[in-house]
Amino acid sequence: MTLDHSDVDGPDEFRFLAGELEHRGIRNTPEHVPLPGRRDSVIDPDGRAISYLQWGDGGPEVTFLHGAGLNAHTWDATVQALGQNAVAVDLPGHGDSAWRDDADYSPATNARSLRPLIERLTGGPGPQVLVGQSLGGLTAAVIAAEDAASVDALVIVDITPGLHEQGAQSVRDFLQAPEPFRSRDEIVDRAIAFGIGTDRRALERGVWLNTREQPDGTIIFKHHLANLGDRVPLTFELASVWASFERLDIPVLLVRASHGFLDDATEREFLDRVPGSRSVRIEAGHNVQEFAPVRLAEAIRDFVDESAPIPGQVPASGTLS
Repeated sequence: MTLDHSDVDGPDEFRFLAGELEHRGIRNTPEHVPLPGRRDSVIDPDGRAISYLQWGDGGPEVTFLHGAGLNAHTWDATVQALGQNAVAVDLPGHGDSAWRDDADYSPATNARSLRPLIERLTGGPGPQVLVGQSLGGLTAAVIAAEDAASVDALVIVDITPGLHEQGAQSVRDFLQAPEPFRSRDEIVDRAIAFGIGTDRRALERGVWLNTREQPDGTIIFKHHLANLGDRVPLTFELASVWASFERLDIPVLLVRASHGFLDDATEREFLDRVPGSRSVRIEAGHNVQEFAPVRLAEAIRDFVDESAPIPGQVPASGTLS
């Protein structure tokens, strides 16, 4: 099967956007004009580039952090459905951000690398709503705990520090495939086989944006994890992130995918241990933003609206303003 590029409308990385929005039912109408996107970068404390996508013409209201093995474009449809100025970050070692020689992509190390970017974003419009999926969710919790003034509310997508290691095994196995691949179609077929997704068109787009072609015509992933073999550290020290979650003094939403990594026990543990938290379940796989971007955008919008203080009421420290 050959990749369908009929929706390509330009030479840059945003060439798939029009087709993606059409496919998702997010149309260019008077009520919804797609947010313009551009790429920018900052340098982290170790001198490595952190790349990100800026969506909209004003200061960002929401910042998105993706999961392991993904990149900032995983959020494209969710950002457009939400319709608010936003930033989507390539985590260290992913997308167009630089790789680390030590391959340390733990939440704490990621948070340290992203601090200059968060400071840049909050230097303008004020605190952000921070949305993180999987590894990005754990990273977001560390950022929110360490930089309390920069985050007004937190949305955690299908991850908790209580996740059992076997919960992420399918992703680990997928990333440990022999490299390089002969074609992008081969990667799409493998993703479907491992339950990474079921929408072939969406997977084709995601694979195209997450891979690069080598001079010999073979295909490799952009992210570092695919090059680590059996050293892929998908679980890190998950339990250590509980301390960050338990320090939070802001509204927290846990989005649980119906066919994701969490079960009733891990969801309940999260709600019991994280102050001010609530949860919502969405019919989707682990990468909720790719299975159900419109529904996820609705959940984020509803959560922010419900968490906002009553007009005239002085907000408590750490609540939405």
